[in-house]
Amino acid sequence: MDATKPLRSPGKTPSLGLFIGLSFFITWGIAAMVVLFPESVQAVFGDIGLGNPLVILAVYSPGFVGVGLVLKSYGIKGLTQFLKRLTIWRASIAWWVYLVVGIPAVVYSAAALNGTFWTPLPFETLGSLLAALTLALFLGPVEELGWRGLALPILQRRMAPLWAGLVLGGIWALWHVPAFLISGMPQSTWAILPYFSGVIAISVILTALFNASRGSLLIAVIFHFQMMNPIFPDAQPWDNLLWIIFAVVLVIVKRKTMFSRSGAFTQILADN
Repeated sequence: MDATKPLRSPGKTPSLGLFIGLSFFITWGIAAMVVLFPESVQAVFGDIGLGNPLVILAVYSPGFVGVGLVLKSYGIKGLTQFLKRLTIWRASIAWWVYLVVGIPAVVYSAAALNGTFWTPLPFETLGSLLAALTLALFLGPVEELGWRGLALPILQRRMAPLWAGLVLGGIWALWHVPAFLISGMPQSTWAILPYFSGVIAISVILTALFNASRGSLLIAVIFHFQMMNPIFPDAQPWDNLLWIIFAVVLVIVKRKTMFSRSGAFTQILADN
C-alpha cells in the first residue's frame, strides 16, 4: 500500500483544527482554573501535581479528543482499527537500540554536563518507584493517541515529514505553556525557550521514528515514556541542546525521507 495515500475509511477524516482547538480548550481551561482559583481547586482536588486528577485530565486531553474524533468519524469499527496501531512493534534494530539505550545515554550525558549525573533517586521505597513508573507510563504517553495518532498523519498528507514534525512540535510545545505557570509542575522550574526548542527537536526525531515504524502508536508511547522516565536525572537545559543536535544530524542522514512525502505514514486506521 502507498503510505502517502490516506486509508479508505467509512467516514470523513477528522478535523485537525477541531482536534487542536479542543485539546487547547480543555488543557488551557483547566490551567486557567488552577491559576485563578488555586485554593478552591486544591480544596476539591488536592495538591497540584502530576497525580492531581485535574492535571491528569489536562494532560490526557489530546488523547481523549483524538479518540473521540476517530470514534465520531469512523465509528466503533474504525476506533478498533485505530487502536490496533498500539500493537505495531516492528522497527529496525537501530531504532529499538535508540529507544532502549540511546535515549538514556543522551539524558545521562546531559545530566553530566548539568552536574546532576549522580543525583539520588527521589524514591524511598520500591513501591513509590513502581508507582512513579506507572504514572509516567499512563500519563504523558496517552497524549500520543492524539499527537501521533491523529495530528501527524493528517499533517503528513499536506507536507513532508520534516515540516510536519516542526509544525506539530511547535503546537505541542505551545500546548505545554500552562505547565510553566503552575507551581508543582516539573516545567515550573525550567527555562521555557530551551524546553520549547527541545520539544520541537523531539517532535522531529519522533516523526522519523513514527514513519520508520509505519505509524506505530506503541513505539510512540514508549518514546514518550522514556522522555519522562522518573528514574532519569534532571538534565535541563542541556538535554534540549543534545536533542537539537541529534535532530539536525538525523535530518541530514535521513534527508531523502524527511524531505519527501513518499515515505510518510498518513493512515489514521490500521490495515485490517
